[in-house]
Amino acid sequence: MSAEVTVRAAVIAALKADGGLMSLLNGLFDGQPARAAPPFAVMGECIASDWGAKGVDGRELRLTISLHDAGDMAGRIGAMLARIDPVMQALDMAGEEWRLVNARLIRSRLLRTGARDGDGWRAVVDYRLRAVAQD
Repeated sequence: MSAEVTVRAAVIAALKADGGLMSLLNGLFDGQPARAAPPFAVMGECIASDWGAKGVDGRELRLTISLHDAGDMAGRIGAMLARIDPVMQALDMAGEEWRLVNARLIRSRLLRTGARDGDGWRAVVDYRLRAVAQD
């Protein structure tokens, strides 16, 4: 299976397994849901590029995770945001076709949404993950 599919599925499973995060969300979706009530999280796009060496099949993946909240204050979305990095750093892909080498936060953004988007908050985090194919 491709690194994109394998790593993405592992990240979604790890996020869903985090009880602290899931207690703050109504759902975690693989792609933008047609309808969802905030607070919820979305696994966004996954961009992959070659990251190999002689005799090593590797991929560098860029993943985007967005959090959506309808609250007036940023406290709840801040708590959700704080749960993401520990999950990403503890990501274990033992037994998978691809082994995770590292996960690094590239950037995060927190913004207040306006009336057009629905009142509330949105946070977006981008990660760089490097994985190598298992023998």
